[in-house]
Amino acid sequence: MTYYASDDERDRLISGLHTLAAFLHDHPGVPAPRWTDVLVFPPDGTDEEKRAEIDVTASRIGAETRECACGHYSCSISFGPVEYRAVAIPVDENKER
Repeated sequence: MTYYASDDERDRLISGLHTLAAFLHDHPGVPAPRWTDVLVFPPDGTDEEKRAEIDVTASRIGAETRECACGHYSCSISFGPVEYRAVAIPVDENKER
């Protein structure tokens, strides 16, 4: 299973984001969030493979990686109140408890 968009899906996402921005701009009475996050997750794999994928993404966006206390490994870039964040969740976190 892949979590990344195909070229067509990517184009539709970008178009949708532009359309949403225009809609919010043209309809000032419609409530808008104060911020938003766009999250991407690496394909299934070992923890090491997923962390390596985050390292690659970090280099592409010019960001540092970080690990939170829960073990999630991520990188991000912000565009004002909009954040693009790539996150690797350890295998143990994906198991049902």
